[in-house]
Amino acid sequence: HLLAWAERLGLEAEVDGAGNLLLRKPASPGCADRPGVVLQGHLDMVCQRNADSDHDFERDPITPVLKDGWLVAERTTLGADNGIGVALALAVLEDDDLMHPPLEVLLTVDEEAGMGGARSLRPGSLRGRHLLNLDTEEWGDFYLGCAGGMDVEAHRACAREALPDTHARWRLALTGLVGGHSGIDIHRGRGNAIKLLLETLRELAARLDARLISLEGGSARNAIPREAFARIALPAEAADRLPALLGERLARWQPLLAGIDDGLMLDARPCAETAATVLTRPAQAAVLDFLDGAAQGVARMSDDFPGVVETSDNLGVAALDDNGCRAVFMVRSLRDAEAVKLADQLVGQASAHGFEARKVGAYPGWTPNPASPLLALGQRVHTREFGQPARARVIHAGLECGLLAASHPALDMLSFGPDIRGAHAPGERVEIESVARCWHLLRALLTELATKD
Repeated sequence: HLLAWAERLGLEAEVDGAGNLLLRKPASPGCADRPGVVLQGHLDMVCQRNADSDHDFERDPITPVLKDGWLVAERTTLGADNGIGVALALAVLEDDDLMHPPLEVLLTVDEEAGMGGARSLRPGSLRGRHLLNLDTEEWGDFYLGCAGGMDVEAHRACAREALPDTHARWRLALTGLVGGHSGIDIHRGRGNAIKLLLETLRELAARLDARLISLEGGSARNAIPREAFARIALPAEAADRLPALLGERLARWQPLLAGIDDGLMLDARPCAETAATVLTRPAQAAVLDFLDGAAQGVARMSDDFPGVVETSDNLGVAALDDNGCRAVFMVRSLRDAEAVKLADQLVGQASAHGFEARKVGAYPGWTPNPASPLLALGQRVHTREFGQPARARVIHAGLECGLLAASHPALDMLSFGPDIRGAHAPGERVEIESVARCWHLLRALLTELATKD
């Protein structure tokens, strides 16, 4: 679609071997000798929907609504991350009245699933000297550094045995959590549905002799899980005690999650499915001990950047079925060595419980450069246009800037964007007025880069 759009505009366009799209537009008259500028964003989005939604991301369009100045997708993700950044870049290419240097627009693929597009970009693909990344979500901030990270994938074959004749099947559903981005929201104290359900399962195993049949929770390693489900078998005489135990657990959680996850629900219903096996007791103990005991959330706050998370991890996906148990953790850190350290700890814990675990998809952080000439120019323009400088920040999330710096070390980079809330979760929204401010700033920066030494 975008190749056809670029052809209509007469733009130079190419797709590399990874599927990244690179568009080029010549400089405005008299600006051809200015250093080139790269505008960069990613084409993919995190596809999340509520369990009660039948939305098919392969077929159905996103259905946004306008609420109090925000564009919102109520039951799915919106795709403002990073669709709005892509839109800003394309709008620049369409604007023939804008004074600008030579322009390149790099639109990558596979950012959300592992940054495969940026990882595969060939050195020398970009000609520009400056890069504006349009993939952050807090208007009024300039980002000049980000976390790196990697995934830890763990798998265990799980022995099974016949379901006891004395046990009946139940389905547990933990729903109603807010979820969110596993980087920028990890410090907000939001519940992780998988971890909360695991706490419940351990208690039910200890107090009611619950036997585990299956487990599923989360659908993306970079999203805090909002929902998790399990099928269990309970002795018939224990069923009457189940509602009270679940009520006690909710009562313990509610003060901890008050004002954060007020919609939390924990429900149990008899299950009509005909599962004939449960995990053996040793296999069940290994699964619950590892997944419940594994680190989750903030591991350390930054000493260098007050209020910013340095190191964290997120149990984003867990599944248990006849093929065994699989779990995926996403580890992030502003210090690459600390990401490796935490990932190694998870691998060690997994191995101690009979899991095969490996580190995959490592990507570097973006090291801040407070002396960046592009940052200094950006602050001058922001102050002139909006009456005050932007806040210079680092972000506990993975921007592609770290990988782009590795393949193009001469680039001077800066990142900014509009106000986006709830990225990676249903209810994602973007403030329309902040998009207008972003557009104003982007035009002013390009004009400054085209006309000022």
